[in-house]
Amino acid sequence: MRAHPRVVCPACAERAKNLRMAQCREGWHLEHEPAPGPDPATDTQEWWIENRADYQARRDHAGTRGEDTEDLDELLVVLDEEINRAGMRGKVAPARLRRHRSTRRRQDAPPLPRRAVDPHTVGKTYTAPGGKTFRPSLFLTLTCPSYGRVTSDGTPVDPDGYDYVAAARDALHFAALFDRFIQNLRRYLGYDVQYFAAIEPQRRLAPHVHMAIRGTISRRELREVIGATYHQVWWPATHAVRFDGDHLPVWDERKVNYLDPETGEVLPTWDQALDAIGADNQPSHVARFGERFDAQGVLAGSKDAGRCIGYLTKYLTKHLGDCHELGTDDQVRHADRLADALRWEPCSPACANWLRYGIQPKNPKPGLRPGACKGKAHRSEYLGYAGRRVLLSRKWSGKTLADHRADRRNWLIQTLGLSATDPARYAWEPVAPGDRDHMPRPQRLLHVVADRMRWLQALDQARRRAQGLSDDLPATREAA
Repeated sequence: MRAHPRVVCPACAERAKNLRMAQCREGWHLEHEPAPGPDPATDTQEWWIENRADYQARRDHAGTRGEDTEDLDELLVVLDEEINRAGMRGKVAPARLRRHRSTRRRQDAPPLPRRAVDPHTVGKTYTAPGGKTFRPSLFLTLTCPSYGRVTSDGTPVDPDGYDYVAAARDALHFAALFDRFIQNLRRYLGYDVQYFAAIEPQRRLAPHVHMAIRGTISRRELREVIGATYHQVWWPATHAVRFDGDHLPVWDERKVNYLDPETGEVLPTWDQALDAIGADNQPSHVARFGERFDAQGVLAGSKDAGRCIGYLTKYLTKHLGDCHELGTDDQVRHADRLADALRWEPCSPACANWLRYGIQPKNPKPGLRPGACKGKAHRSEYLGYAGRRVLLSRKWSGKTLADHRADRRNWLIQTLGLSATDPARYAWEPVAPGDRDHMPRPQRLLHVVADRMRWLQALDQARRRAQGLSDDLPATREAA
């Protein structure tokens, strides 16, 4: 596993980590429902939606009469863009119909009761015999299944028998499996479960997830939901390699397609390959969580709460591949074998690796080569997981990350006794090297250090005044 350059400023990464810790802490043990849903539609948004509905009806009527609808289709695209620009998410109408696979549950997965989901998010309140009430929450850890026995340093006991292909596929589809788990958990419990989750690698380099869940869930309920959760990947089969080495498909500029280098036949497109998957076929992969999990009840304000929040955000300043140091030759070989398996696994419908199996990727373009996909999942520092490291529900704290950042800034301004500046008084623009006030990077860094030292001293003095202490006492690093 090769080293890679650090592209994130350590100070910025630590600041982002502290922000996530504050976000996790604020939403974990809420005693009231967070802020309500989205604001009502504005007059502008309603006007765009009404126009969109009107022109959609005109387009459908024209299509029914067999008239040309090209101009109306282009207008609908423009209207959709204006609707998004007005502050609304999503699309008014899908671009095309989705392929529907059988919704029948797998026979090897236990049934899962389904209840109507109530919109409340706050957990249950419990009353002790003495009359004291408390509202505990949950800290949950989910892992991937076993791919073979491993030693204490995470390396396989039998490397040749270790299922690297399954490990690579589970990592690639881990985010989708997590989404399915949350969906099943909400349907099973009957309320809008809220969570703050962080993705990390185990020593065996398989991803696992730590979750702070608002409210409590019994181990029996968790065991049932985990056992009934799976994610089926309905992709074309990849068991037979058709093109390898120098024998690769060639790009045809006229046909805008990849061809078989020997026969000149156009390779099946992505849509054609999906259409070829029949009702009797099996999914190319089924992802599941491992049977083992860890669940702990946590009370607000306790030492366990602070410890769990620190554990949740422990590795957020590092890439997945940097969380565990590869200190032995066995660990390096294990990482290299996983990287080799990920190199040839398709990471998405647009992955270049589909050419290896005789299928054109979605939206093909010239220059694609199997084993050289630029997707993040194939890079060693991501270990197959290319999704977001922090996953949280929309009603976790009722605030966006920008809101939490503003709260921290306002607290600092109030603590220092400063007045908030009016952003309208300033005009911001990039500084070019030829400007008079441009400073070289080392000089700018020295100014940043000096500003930070001054801020820390001011913050320490403000804290001392709040505690009734003298400003003449020497500052301590702990106070800063």
